Amino acid sequence: MKTDEKTPKDDQGIISITRKGVGFIDFGDKESLVVRIGDTSTALSGDLVRFEKAGMERGRPAAKVVEILERGQEKYVGRIVQEEGDWLFYADHKRTKVPFFIAKGEQKENVKAILHFSGWNEAKNLPEGEIMEVLGAVGDHEVEMRALLLRGGFEADFPLPVQKEAEELEEKGADLLKAGIEGRRDMRGITTFTIDPVDAKDFDDAISVKKLDDGKFEIGIHIADVSYFVTPGTAIDDEGRKRATSVYLVDRTIPMLPHVLSENLCSLRPEEDRLAMSAIFVLDAEGNIHDEWYGETAIYSDKRFTYEEAQGVLDKQDGPFLEELNTLNTLAKKLRLKRTKRGAVSFDRDEVKIEVDESGVPVRVYLKERQDTNLLVEDFMLLANEKVSEYMTNIANDSGGSRPFIYRIHDTPNDEKIKILAEFLKVLGHELPTEKEGGITGKDLNRLFKEIEGAPEEYLVKTTAIRSMSKAIYSTKNIGHFGLAFEFYSHFTSPIRRYPDLIAHRLIKAVASGRKLSQAEIASIDEDALRSTEREISASEAERDSIKLKQVEFMEQFVGKEFDAIITGVMERGIFVEEQDTRSEGLVSIRSMGDDFYSYEESKYRLVGQNKGKTYQLGDTVRVRLIKVNTIDRLLDFALAEEKK
Repeated sequence: MKTDEKTPKDDQGIISITRKGVGFIDFGDKESLVVRIGDTSTALSGDLVRFEKAGMERGRPAAKVVEILERGQEKYVGRIVQEEGDWLFYADHKRTKVPFFIAKGEQKENVKAILHFSGWNEAKNLPEGEIMEVLGAVGDHEVEMRALLLRGGFEADFPLPVQKEAEELEEKGADLLKAGIEGRRDMRGITTFTIDPVDAKDFDDAISVKKLDDGKFEIGIHIADVSYFVTPGTAIDDEGRKRATSVYLVDRTIPMLPHVLSENLCSLRPEEDRLAMSAIFVLDAEGNIHDEWYGETAIYSDKRFTYEEAQGVLDKQDGPFLEELNTLNTLAKKLRLKRTKRGAVSFDRDEVKIEVDESGVPVRVYLKERQDTNLLVEDFMLLANEKVSEYMTNIANDSGGSRPFIYRIHDTPNDEKIKILAEFLKVLGHELPTEKEGGITGKDLNRLFKEIEGAPEEYLVKTTAIRSMSKAIYSTKNIGHFGLAFEFYSHFTSPIRRYPDLIAHRLIKAVASGRKLSQAEIASIDEDALRSTEREISASEAERDSIKLKQVEFMEQFVGKEFDAIITGVMERGIFVEEQDTRSEGLVSIRSMGDDFYSYEESKYRLVGQNKGKTYQLGDTVRVRLIKVNTIDRLLDFALAEEKK
């Protein structure tokens, strides 16, 4: 049964259920309701339920599920197992904790499959369903990668109508591109290049540099003009809207758009004429803006740099386009300093990278440090995103609201979450002001990050702080971006891989041409903003899970080996530790800590030995030994190897 309204009523909400069977009904900024074990009825995580209040539970308001209004999903990806004569299906979805009874379909041990939920089996007191498709053996690389995608609602292959349109574009693409140059601002005579990862195939942004006679610099941020080739109403556009984002797993990219666009016609490849949407600024040596322009351009990229190549030129002060790279690097640092002074939060962390061989076996896991060239590109993309957003907002205000735009917004942190973060930090010996008027600021967080720079707990603190922040989302209502300290911010710079950027380009073109938007178009932007946020979350989960899977597989060869680790979590059943070279996380079970009887002190995030008084606290560095690897459930078991540091 579906509700008549999209917005839940006061007695309705989306439920999530923990592994232990406790439910929570969340209301965003309001306090969530606790649903006790046994009071969840037949609800599954993600379901829209009707509830009634049920007193208090450990100081929090409680509720009881009285009706399932709408199931969150019908299809699940997971594995088939046999237990005590029953064939069961365990979903890979993290929030789905109970197994499904298999009523119909394939019954084969340890294979990955797709199950269609059909109802509730009263006799077994379990949800039940029918196996629709068997994907293959659990642990097989291709099977696991496809399962990650399907779980997030992504398909690698494009539907036939999309493939047909892509073939037509491939045939007509060169002529379309040539025709599209006419009437654009011609930037082809200005030094322009791209800087991307070594394995990049789609180049959706380029930067041009020109020194002006008065000593200022004309900097162009040029973005692939996807909107020229992809128009509303086409199968390609419908599929792009549905996907909303590209997905990046450890070994592959699932593009939002067909390859003929993402890797050819729209990709800003070197030594080829290309169509772009550009933000062009005149900057002085301090990074101050003296002029700005936005619109359609024709560009010609002189070179394709990898980040490493461009960094090598800067480090050696020798190589192609040295003067231009030095100019950009100097200006980028000025822009970055301005953002930091305004309170932009410096969440920079080393990135976990994984190399796999042709069979998908992980051969290397390492931390990749962000260098000047990574930051340089980011700084200019942020400049374009901010200023385009401000430009379109001013136009919307002048038009009386008839010119909407799509924003990337980031709300101020929730007070309760910040208090929890402050308590967590206090245990580690750090302070975060929570009582001052106006609440916490980006400058407060930056002071904290400066304090912990180089400390063993730096990654842990930054990760925890990020989890305490509100999530950035897409919206047509601008509230600014807390993390970047921007009053205006939108996504403009990656239309090859993000649908909101494509929307932004279309809206800018509508302003330039004077075309008025229909009410249907305006309403669709709100829907696209919501869908794009949801798809982005699913894509991020798939990307993180692919890394987690390969981390665990990589660690399998090191069973019995010792590692330096940091304690990232403490619970009654043990301590979670993170190995420092690969950021692989696992559990040291309290049962393996046989030198004493340990009790859990929740308020201090620590285990305390009852006889010897030894403590294991959040943020401590310890020496651990890997004792077991469970690749199916993606779990690592460690044991303490020696005294903590």
